[in-house]
Amino acid sequence: MLVRDAMTSIILTVGPEHTLREAARLMSHHRVGAAMVLDPATSGVGIITERDVLRSVGAGQDPDAERAGDHTTTAVVFAAPTWTLLEAASAMTAGGFRHLIVLDDDGPTGIVSVRDIVNCWTPVLASR
Repeated sequence: MLVRDAMTSIILTVGPEHTLREAARLMSHHRVGAAMVLDPATSGVGIITERDVLRSVGAGQDPDAERAGDHTTTAVVFAAPTWTLLEAASAMTAGGFRHLIVLDDDGPTGIVSVRDIVNCWTPVLASR
């Protein structure tokens, strides 16, 4: 099975100037654990996760003052839609990630999460 079969093709996107509270509210509303951060000033793509928000709040920072761009992972590991789920899981394990942005020649096309991979593998493994 390939990443394109497991990924979520609708990507929640926030800007670097969104507050952490706004990013958390959007992630909660859309029931996702990560959002892509697009910075039009740099044409850069990053990712912010629920873990990033948790770390900030745990450090005593104000979620209404902190900006998503200051908590974004910009050294993103991208997955290709043609990667196998094993390749994606290996990249996640190696980097300590739970989400990968899926990128093809035209740009971001989705996000694949550990949950997406487990949801694909569980029926296959249960049938053995």
